[in-house]
Amino acid sequence: MSAGAQSGRKLRVMATEDEVVVTHEDIDRAHDRARVTAARGRRGLRSWAWLLWLLIGPGILVMLGENDGPSMLSYAATGAKFGVGFFIPFVVLTFGMAVVVQEMTVRLGAATHRGHAELIFERFGPFWGWFSMIDLGIGNFLTLITEFIAIRAGLGFFGVPAWAAVLVALAVLFSALMSHRYWTWERVTLAAAAFNLIFIPVALMAHPHWGAVGHAVVTWKPLPPFSNDTLLIILSDIGATVTPWMLFFQQSATVDKGMTTKDIRFGRIDTVVGAALAAAAAVGAILVTAPLFGRISAANFEAAQFAQALQPVIGRFGASLFALGMVEAGIVASITISTSSAYAFGEVARRPHSLNLPVNQGKSFYAVLCLCAAAAAGIVLIPGLPLVFVVLVVNVVAVLAMPPALVFLYLLVNDKEIMEGVKSPAWMNALAATVVVLLTAAGVLYGLSVVAPGVFAWMGRL
Repeated sequence: MSAGAQSGRKLRVMATEDEVVVTHEDIDRAHDRARVTAARGRRGLRSWAWLLWLLIGPGILVMLGENDGPSMLSYAATGAKFGVGFFIPFVVLTFGMAVVVQEMTVRLGAATHRGHAELIFERFGPFWGWFSMIDLGIGNFLTLITEFIAIRAGLGFFGVPAWAAVLVALAVLFSALMSHRYWTWERVTLAAAAFNLIFIPVALMAHPHWGAVGHAVVTWKPLPPFSNDTLLIILSDIGATVTPWMLFFQQSATVDKGMTTKDIRFGRIDTVVGAALAAAAAVGAILVTAPLFGRISAANFEAAQFAQALQPVIGRFGASLFALGMVEAGIVASITISTSSAYAFGEVARRPHSLNLPVNQGKSFYAVLCLCAAAAAGIVLIPGLPLVFVVLVVNVVAVLAMPPALVFLYLLVNDKEIMEGVKSPAWMNALAATVVVLLTAAGVLYGLSVVAPGVFAWMGRL
């Protein structure tokens, strides 16, 4: 049961005893909903735009948040290793898959007012609830480590020591929590996430061959020669777009924002816009490193080294923007991913879990959020920690962890008892089933590549 639901239950119980208790969370969310109600009561384009502004947030945040440090490094490695050919339309397709998945979380959160981990706990039992939360927590923690790697490497381009880079990142993360208000936290994080689009002007500085780019998009060139490296990049790019934390975060954020079934249409717009912006930034990262195709070994490069390698191509200013883009990607993702872990813990442990809570009312929520981030930041300071290999493998781990989370999502969004008339239609179920099958197949292929690498060497010779 969500913190909001707990508050509602408490109100009803206490009302029978002639006493009503209204929590800090209730008041903050009521203020947000009052503005939405007022905007919905007006007519005209201006009122519609204001309503959209009030309701967008979780979708854009989850998509730009997924354009995190390891994701942008994965896209950079893709451009440097394979150029523009096959992978630009492939990456755009993965964001289409992300829209299909995340739209289901919007409907689920708006209809049930429950977070993803909480619903799994209630509908499938405590074992699967704790399993999903622990699975998410492990994956999130590994990903958080890579976010701080990206921040450290990006600021390293400017000569910032590793310890100082980590402190800057933690300071930004903790500052975003200071308002104890979901709305303010969301707007601050959205402002930071907007800097992910910096990869678009950086790509323009590389003067890409637009004819080749257009030809790649229209014709979708064949897959490069099949090998373990090709498979790793494919899985890494999928894991850079669709990951378990996204399900948990957007559904919980939808609940924390107080969205209802009337708001689902705006939630869909929010998600599609977020995917379009994130896809543009991802393609930008591929385009900016495409001139390095055949000139570097992408497997040995990290954020700062990519920026240094790009300096002769796009100049010092462009390389600096590339490094700053990596820093932004890591910071925004560290904020959203640590929040996702805190939401999931609160939902399963039945503890208050909302960004509208002051610290004294949400101690466990804020403790999980801050401790996860601080521990991951500390690990990044270990000398000799491999970088690009770690971030690529973490993306692949995300692919392997995705199918179970998708199965739970698929079952929940088709549960008539909880979906209040917004159950998935047949065409949406068909799309969702296709995504589940594709992601599961990707995980199986990666497992085979580890167990029997000779199979893929043989396939590459065909």
